[in-house]
Amino acid sequence: MVAAVRTEFDFAAYLSAARQSVELALDESLGIEQPNSLSEAMRYSLLAGGKRLRPILCLAACQLAGGTITAAMPTAVAIEMIHTMSLIHDDLPAMDNDDLRRGRPTNHKVYGEATAILAGDALLTRAFELVALRSPEVPAECLLKVIGELSLASGAQGLVGGQIVDLESEGKEVDLNTLEYIHLHKTGALLSASVIAGGLIGGANDELLKALSTYARGIGLAFQIIDDILDVTASSDILGKTAGKDLIADKTTYPKLLGLEASRERADQLVTQAKQGLAPWEDRATPLLALADYITGRDR
Repeated sequence: MVAAVRTEFDFAAYLSAARQSVELALDESLGIEQPNSLSEAMRYSLLAGGKRLRPILCLAACQLAGGTITAAMPTAVAIEMIHTMSLIHDDLPAMDNDDLRRGRPTNHKVYGEATAILAGDALLTRAFELVALRSPEVPAECLLKVIGELSLASGAQGLVGGQIVDLESEGKEVDLNTLEYIHLHKTGALLSASVIAGGLIGGANDELLKALSTYARGIGLAFQIIDDILDVTASSDILGKTAGKDLIADKTTYPKLLGLEASRERADQLVTQAKQGLAPWEDRATPLLALADYITGRDR
């Protein structure tokens, strides 16, 4: 039985404060003025708002493990840079070919495809620079582990691998195992790395790291299932991106395979299982438990 999130915890206030901290750190993170066109394109997408879920998960996991926000913030910012790179590239005509992201034109629509590609590349490399060179409070041995986690999550064994299988699956009959592979890699890998990286920086022991890994896998898959549902049920205005694009691209989704109700039940089940793993750290894990509920309760 999973304990309910403590009623005295003000999740809205927590989320607002965490987002503000992340936004400030993101704004200060680039420090790149030339070439001007590249800097503008990087900032355009990085500072376009959004849920900032991945960096907040990193910070929350670090605090659960006994670390500080200051120690984890460079990695949290780096994770959002990697995520933003993936969005820029995902929106390109050769990929998902989308014109709208976070309520405004996608990067390539504003700056052109070549600059968008380079902006994404620059954000990816800047991310690893932040972790490696701008994390003075974190021991080098720990930073190596964090870099390893982020490398795996952002490469062929993570979001890039998920993206290629997603592209190759368009217009084809895809079974549930393949769909889960796509979601766990394209979306879930970086979400999981966010949690694990935070735990590592906070000094989590093996028991806590195992629990965080179970939690991260569950919320990572649940997040994408909810995305699949919202693609069907929400409008472009609410989502801030083009609604119904999975149907247009003839992609297999959870609602397509299981139906909306069963998909929602699967997401709820995954979040319940994710929260169960953190039961021994009940009070200290309150932010992570609330973030798990937020994932299935969101409308965008």
